[in-house]
Amino acid sequence: MTLKMTSPSSHQDSRHDEMREQCQAFHNAHPEVWKLFVHFTFTMIRKGYPNYSSKAIFERIRWEKDQGGDGISQFKLNNNYTVFYARRFMRMYPKHDGFFRTRELKSVDRPATELPELTPSYFENG
Repeated sequence: MTLKMTSPSSHQDSRHDEMREQCQAFHNAHPEVWKLFVHFTFTMIRKGYPNYSSKAIFERIRWEKDQGGDGISQFKLNNNYTVFYARRFMRMYPKHDGFFRTRELKSVDRPATELPELTPSYFENG
């Protein structure tokens, strides 16, 4: 299933639009991450958790599987994406709306950076 996003060549008005577009590109390239996110989220729901952390789900994916990138040219799972995966899960499964606690998105009011997404190579020379 594809998230509706703007095209990669479009101008983003806010930092939120920019991150959403980056997340969409990642999601399209790595649909297996969404499947794992749903699987591990339902695991926690079945265990009886009334709420859980989308960041913890991402950490579980990192631990259990080597998914979503080569670890050299991009991060395996960018922490910026957790909010988009959590909100998408609750839209797709409205019975579980509120399972992930969410905050107001401050990035909506911030201008786009117009910079490429950081990769591990950015940090190599400190």
